[in-house]
Amino acid sequence: MTTQAPYAQRMELSQAFAPPLLKPALERLEKGFAAYRADAGQTAEFADLLRTFAGRPTPVTEATNLSRKWKGRVFLKREDLVHGGAHKLNNALGQCHLARFMGFSEVIAETGAGQHGVATAMAAAKLGLKARVFQGKKDVDRQRPNALRMRLFGAELIPVTDGQATLKEAVNAAMREWVATFRTTAYCLGSIVGPHPYPGLVRHFQSVIGQEAREEMLKRLGGKHPDAVFACVGGGSNAAGVFSGYVEDASVRLVGCEAAGAASLTHGTLGILHGMETLLLQTEERQIADTHSISAGLDYPGVGPWLAGLKLDGRLESAAIDDDASLAALVELARDEGVLCALESAHAVAGAKFFLQKNPGATVLVNISGRGDKDLDILLQKGLGT
Repeated sequence: MTTQAPYAQRMELSQAFAPPLLKPALERLEKGFAAYRADAGQTAEFADLLRTFAGRPTPVTEATNLSRKWKGRVFLKREDLVHGGAHKLNNALGQCHLARFMGFSEVIAETGAGQHGVATAMAAAKLGLKARVFQGKKDVDRQRPNALRMRLFGAELIPVTDGQATLKEAVNAAMREWVATFRTTAYCLGSIVGPHPYPGLVRHFQSVIGQEAREEMLKRLGGKHPDAVFACVGGGSNAAGVFSGYVEDASVRLVGCEAAGAASLTHGTLGILHGMETLLLQTEERQIADTHSISAGLDYPGVGPWLAGLKLDGRLESAAIDDDASLAALVELARDEGVLCALESAHAVAGAKFFLQKNPGATVLVNISGRGDKDLDILLQKGLGT
């Protein structure tokens, strides 16, 4: 699905900020992706993998208890039910399938909360590829279950100790490795960030979320759309996936829910990072600012250029959600609906709750991007569940 938003179109297509050494690799990827999409056999095989391996389509669940409590209608798009526990498999499976189509036998990836790393490890194992995953040492420690799962699936996990040792540093390390190995290795990028064609490529593989949600919600609402759609935003792949189904419907408000300590849509300014022009959190000296989030997947100082463009075009709203509000929303969803979501997704749940407080009677769709098993150690540290 396209959009008439000029910033979103221009910013997503930029390749001008990538290292010159990577230009041939990016051009090869763009051509390979075009050939892949035009190949009916590959398209059919991937659709079958989504069905039989990833477990798609995922359902939409009406949260009836929260609906009564919050005085509106609340629907949940259940990406937590994808194999592996998060939306990340949609893209990782697609990129690994593309890598094999292009003749690669090895992939590298970066990960924050670990879900993309797990998804890449799973997809690589399924498709017979080797996988190496870069993760910030801080995130390896706070997301131990996912670190273990990556290794169990056969991936080599490489802790990154630079800087804050979180997602930004993991991306830096993975990109450095790709610069050195791009002739023999495919880079499976986990979000809609980086230079063209990555933002559009990842959005393509994640757009299945929006396609399914739109179709199901039209059935549920008798041909109508929800008033607003909510998704958490770090880099923004799950948000781009669900928003892609509604971006051309002006009546539907799109709300990206960020961590208050990493709110680049809300407080960012235009700058350059990881080969893209986008909204970034920067110091007065135009250096990348430190960030904080209780959720590793949102602890990133920028956002995908497509989402930044939609924000600049006025099509996308943003909400900065603090740690306490996200924790409270996670607990409320678990106790009232029996759904334990990821800390990342809890930001979107909180955003929907605040929206309904101001707009009683509205109908909202919340993308539950992943399940909360990976966050149990953090929840125990916060005294929850004890």
